[in-house]
Amino acid sequence: MESSEIRQRFLAFFEARGHTVVPSASLIAAGDPTLLFVNAGMVPFKDVFLGEEKRSYVRATSAQKCLRVSGKHNDLEEVGPSPRHHTFFEMLGNFSFGDYFKEETIAYAWEFLTNDMALPPERLRPTVHPDDDEAAEIWARIKNVPASEVTRDETNFWSMGDTGPCGPNSEIIYDRYRSCRDDGSDCEPICECGRWLELWSLVFMQFDRAADGTLAALPKTGVDTGLGFERLTSVIQGAASNYETDLFVPLIERLRALTGDPQEIAPERLANYHAVADHARAI
Repeated sequence: MESSEIRQRFLAFFEARGHTVVPSASLIAAGDPTLLFVNAGMVPFKDVFLGEEKRSYVRATSAQKCLRVSGKHNDLEEVGPSPRHHTFFEMLGNFSFGDYFKEETIAYAWEFLTNDMALPPERLRPTVHPDDDEAAEIWARIKNVPASEVTRDETNFWSMGDTGPCGPNSEIIYDRYRSCRDDGSDCEPICECGRWLELWSLVFMQFDRAADGTLAALPKTGVDTGLGFERLTSVIQGAASNYETDLFVPLIERLRALTGDPQEIAPERLANYHAVADHARAI
């Protein structure tokens, strides 16, 4: 499946479920002095979550262009060596503004990944915030496992920056390998061995963080999800790295032609190719 089809099928899935398809906003975060660039799919909806703007819809979906080169979300130093980090990327998202909440969000994500994308259910593992018993119980029903088997991670709390809308989140992790250990023993989705790939973050917007760090309840609870387009494409296309998908291969092949390197690029040069390809795509 080509990347363009993956993007379209995501938007069509949520449009069929009552979501308005919203075009990607500019990378320049217009009217928001807290950001230089849009760094997440929810940024264009920030004022809606805060209750300062009302739109004609309460459900939305988008493929938002994002750039992370500074500030809280800064992946610049990871670009090149990492198989999955970029400066520019697209975030597939579905949003609810006081309409639905955790139950529907989790069910939608599971249905899209296991039905529309045909990912094996046994290779998808959820994580939740330690205090989010509700999300853990929903996942337990969907996965047909005890709630105690749903991984809890204290880092499962998301905010767009130092201030603004935020809340606990549930992440859907894809199992890339059977085991990371020589003895074949299992590890948890929070292990940073390279086995686990975070695909989708489901953020349950509940608070507005002030400059002093205090949290105030939002006027209405909301949903902000971010599915990594490049990461999902790598999984669907069976690629070991985002750079081996149709989003990057043409760029890398063009670079190889310019450098005169052989078809098999030397391993010590791959990170350089990846960095240049990423920055060219960002430009």
